[in-house]
Amino acid sequence: MLEVRGVDARYGDAQALWDVALDVGAAETVCIVGPNGAGKTTLVQTIAGLHRAAAGTITVAGVDVATLPGHRVCDHGVATVPEGRRVFGHMSVRDNLLLGAYRRPARAVHRETEARVYELFPRLKERSGQQAGSLSGGEQQMLALGRALMALPRLLLLDEPSLGLAPVIVDEVFDAIAAVNATGVSVLLVEQDVERALSAASRGYLLIEGRIVASGTTSELRSSADVRERVLGM
Repeated sequence: MLEVRGVDARYGDAQALWDVALDVGAAETVCIVGPNGAGKTTLVQTIAGLHRAAAGTITVAGVDVATLPGHRVCDHGVATVPEGRRVFGHMSVRDNLLLGAYRRPARAVHRETEARVYELFPRLKERSGQQAGSLSGGEQQMLALGRALMALPRLLLLDEPSLGLAPVIVDEVFDAIAAVNATGVSVLLVEQDVERALSAASRGYLLIEGRIVASGTTSELRSSADVRERVLGM
């Protein structure tokens, strides 16, 4: 579903990613772990077309999207749940969801998709008329995930979905991610909670200072000296 090869990213003269390569298969969950400042968010934004790659290819279902703007990357079935949620606080919960269904194929079935989102997150249905800014942090994370699902993605990019949430809410969010993946949606997960990320994914990559320094199954990463020393502090 996703193939990244030789990707560099820059902010002016400062290079943030070096020769990054990774894959996400169909209906697979893959995680990216690494310390703060490793370039994880830059990687997500580059894949999503929100930050232009300086070099390399980013292929989604066989189509190179590396030079496309973000809204065109979405057309190829990619949706992003950004770090910090970024809901539209003065709009209602339902209107936030409907914004996610702006792609023509998604608009055609938005009522059915909205019903599935409410099944996944019943609290959003209860609060559908409320302003999104009045929701708790956990509810806003559910809304951000639901908004992404309204686009009918084939590939879901998740940037720090547990950030700032209570453990019980994190459990609910990750249960929802597993349920989405079970429907056949591929997931690329960037997560600060390394153990949570490794439990949710089948494979992963360790990103350090903009470079992939280790990869493998999640059990292999758990036993990796790099992960234990540079991320888990063991």
